[in-house]
Amino acid sequence: MKATASTASIKLTMERPPKHVVEAFASLATTALADFLKLESVMRYAIRPLWTPMPRVAGPAFTVRTARHDNLMLHAAIYHAEPGDVIVVQAGDDEMAVAGGNVCAVAQRRGVAGFVIDGVIRDVSESRANGFPLFARGLSPLPGGKDGPGDIGTPIRCGGVKVNPGDILVADEEGIVVVARARAEALLKDAQAKAAKDAAENLDEWERKHRARVESTLRAHGYIS
Repeated sequence: MKATASTASIKLTMERPPKHVVEAFASLATTALADFLKLESVMRYAIRPLWTPMPRVAGPAFTVRTARHDNLMLHAAIYHAEPGDVIVVQAGDDEMAVAGGNVCAVAQRRGVAGFVIDGVIRDVSESRANGFPLFARGLSPLPGGKDGPGDIGTPIRCGGVKVNPGDILVADEEGIVVVARARAEALLKDAQAKAAKDAAENLDEWERKHRARVESTLRAHGYIS
C-alpha cells in the first residue's frame, strides 16, 4: 500500500505489549485503572457504548485517522490489524459514518477486539446482533467516501486523549482509558493490588473508613466543628 507523503502516513508495524499483560488488563474495570491515571488518559464521555450490555474490551491500540466525510483508512485498517487489536479512530467529522455492518463483521471475523471511534458509525443493530463492541460518538445512516487521505499507525487524538500505536486501551460501560505501553506493567501491578484490597474489604469497613476520612476533611477545612 502506498501513500502520498504530504497527505497520508501508513505504518503497518508496531510494537505491542505482551499478550499476558493485555489479558490481565481485561480483568480490570476502567474504574480500577482510572485510580492510577490522570485526566489526559481518560476519554471524554461523548465516546460511549453504542449497544448494551457492552462487554469489556482490552487490547493494543491500532490507530487510524480518517479525512472529513471519508472512511478509506478505517476500511483498510481491518485487513492489517492483528487479532486482539482495538481499532481506534480519529474521524474527520461526526456527520458521515466511517463504517457499517459489513466492515464490522469482517473486522470481527479477523479477530479485531472492537472499534473505538471519535466519530459516527452505522448499522449498529448488526454489530449488536453479532456481539461486536462499538464505542463512538453516535450514529449516522450516511456513509463516507473512500478516497482518503488519512493515516494508519500514527499518534492520534480520540475522545480528547492522545493515543499512540501499541498503547493499551480498555473500554467498558464505565468509560475508556488509555495506558501508555511503557508504563503498562507497573500500573497493572498497582491496580491489581488495589482491586484485591478492595475486594477483601466489606461495606461496613469501607463505610467506617470513608466517614472518618470525610469528617476529618470537613473539620480540617473548618466546614464543621
